[in-house]
Amino acid sequence: MAFIFGPWVLASYIFYTVASCILNTNVDNLINQLNKAFENRIRLGIMSILVVNNQVDFNRLKELLQVTDGNLASHLKALEKENYITMTKTFVGRKPNTKYKISQAGRKAFEAHINALENLIKGTQ
Repeated sequence: MAFIFGPWVLASYIFYTVASCILNTNVDNLINQLNKAFENRIRLGIMSILVVNNQVDFNRLKELLQVTDGNLASHLKALEKENYITMTKTFVGRKPNTKYKISQAGRKAFEAHINALENLIKGTQ
């Protein structure tokens, strides 16, 4: 049995191929807009907390994120290295109190990351 392919079959195939390439390109572009500094759940949590609060101390972050001291410290250090957060150390009595605040660069980068996530979910650019 021979199959007969009309021009509409070829046109459909070309349209599908072009649409797939455009879709894949858009997804690649959207994924490239994501910030690797915020890929980790803990860093995403830190930034989310700091965006809505003026400043938060280390113990409160640890409590909210339910992580160990060392784990939280390493993620905070990574965000500090990117200049996305700032740290202030003070003493309350004899106890050290470390507070963190989002920087202007951090706020801008985080908002861009959230926008990229939203666009990826919507499938737009």
